[in-house]
Amino acid sequence: MTLMTLYDFLSGAVALGFATCALFFLRFWRRTREELFLAFALAFFLLGLGQTVLALANIPTEERGSIYLLRLAAFLLILVAIYRKNRQTAA
Repeated sequence: MTLMTLYDFLSGAVALGFATCALFFLRFWRRTREELFLAFALAFFLLGLGQTVLALANIPTEERGSIYLLRLAAFLLILVAIYRKNRQTAA
């Protein structure tokens, strides 16, 4: 087994984990209609998409600009959702 094959396998496992988390939060959103859960589901979907692109494009480093933007968008989505949730409860 080469190092790249192991890397691809682990990238697939991480992408599957992100997809599982996205579906988990999507289920909570369907039950409660709370937008925080939807934001988390979308963020985990974006993280999984980024990991999938990394694995399929055989990019060994994660510091590529366009792929890093997916990760940045996911974390910004989480931060905005938390901010909006805290503003709703404070008002």
